Amino acid sequence: MLNAHAHPVYRIALGVDIEGSTTRSNREKPVLREVMYEIIAEALARHGIGDDVDRLVDRGDGALALIRPSDRVPKTLLLGSVVPELSRLLTRHNTRRPEVSMRLRAVVHAGEVHFDERGQFGELLDVACGLLDAPRLKLALRETSAPLVLVVSDELYWSVVHHGYDSIAVPSFAPLVNIQVGPAPRQGWVHVPGEPTTWQYGPVRGPVGSPQRGLPLPGVSTVD
Repeated sequence: MLNAHAHPVYRIALGVDIEGSTTRSNREKPVLREVMYEIIAEALARHGIGDDVDRLVDRGDGALALIRPSDRVPKTLLLGSVVPELSRLLTRHNTRRPEVSMRLRAVVHAGEVHFDERGQFGELLDVACGLLDAPRLKLALRETSAPLVLVVSDELYWSVVHHGYDSIAVPSFAPLVNIQVGPAPRQGWVHVPGEPTTWQYGPVRGPVGSPQRGLPLPGVSTVD
């Protein structure tokens, strides 16, 4: 029999994390978690993605949806529709229930993941969670009044974002996040849905490690 642990499968990861969750009381956290799960499910369902998602990976103050590959679920749909939907739903919640308002950091990444009887594991999750937890992403959320900021992996930026598909505003993504996952440097591109931000940076011509790369980026975070 084949060892299931040895055979990775491809997934798109859409994850969120609640800002400042450690400052919230244990009485608030169940409400925040319930809302977080509800808006993830609603944002996915509104765009016909509900049946394509594995059981969510719980992170306590965050969650990751692992989406199975399908022609019905292109990455452009996630970036151009689902993530803005998350932002709108979060704004609606904060307006209706300001006493338990919250803001989110979000990530979109894609790659290989493993499953066993206890759940999911692998580098896909390491990178996605590392990007979500990066100090520079947390700072980006503090620097805006928006309810949500997004970071996409370098791979996703160069395979999808930089082509400028409809509903994806390329100049609004900035390579602000650097993390180290094991021996490999990883970069994340930050975007604020709904804000016409154009970041002013030097020329960027290739993925991390490319000799054509034109950006010195400080502040590398290490993921163990």
